[in-house]
Amino acid sequence: MQLGMIGLGRMGGDMVRRLIRGGHNCVVFDKSPKAVEELTKDKATGATTLHDLVERLKTPRAVWLMLPAAAVDRTIEELLPYLASGDILIDGGNSYYVDDIRRAKALSSKGIHYVDVGTSGGVWGLERGYCMMIGGEEAVVTRLDPIFAQLAPGMGNIERTPGRDKARGTARQMSASRPARSMPKRRRCATPSVTGTTSISRILLRCGAAVA
Repeated sequence: MQLGMIGLGRMGGDMVRRLIRGGHNCVVFDKSPKAVEELTKDKATGATTLHDLVERLKTPRAVWLMLPAAAVDRTIEELLPYLASGDILIDGGNSYYVDDIRRAKALSSKGIHYVDVGTSGGVWGLERGYCMMIGGEEAVVTRLDPIFAQLAPGMGNIERTPGRDKARGTARQMSASRPARSMPKRRRCATPSVTGTTSISRILLRCGAAVA
């Protein structure tokens, strides 16, 4: 799948590398030409401007913003003249959910889909993957799932906590030996708070390869 990535910092750049490893086609832009040049060595397609990035993407386009929250609105404003109805804007940064609500409303009136993706993983994400809390229209999120699947850690990649194999056994074994008691059911992943996209048809939390 093709994706445009704007913002090639420590997370954005490694997310591109992880996507390329999975066979995805990435067009990249950053205010630092050096950051773009480094990614082209890893087989990304470099863009010199935001307009150039949009022109290099096939429609309908998917553009991921991996930027500080303060830079998102300005970047969207600069991108809008080049985008068309059906295109997708993804914010993977740490925006306040109220801003996501506002952006989703404003962009939907122009036929542009907005997906907010709280992303964590830091400098370890390239090898271990990224956890994402995804909010957006169901059909749009489904369309982007190959991207999310490649970025996610996957199942079974996390090593067991040291010491869990000692004489006392695992927590599961210990709990099994205790008297049964009534306990509320728990989700396998933390329940996400509302991420703010008003056009959400459902909220998705990707932990490993599972989407709930």
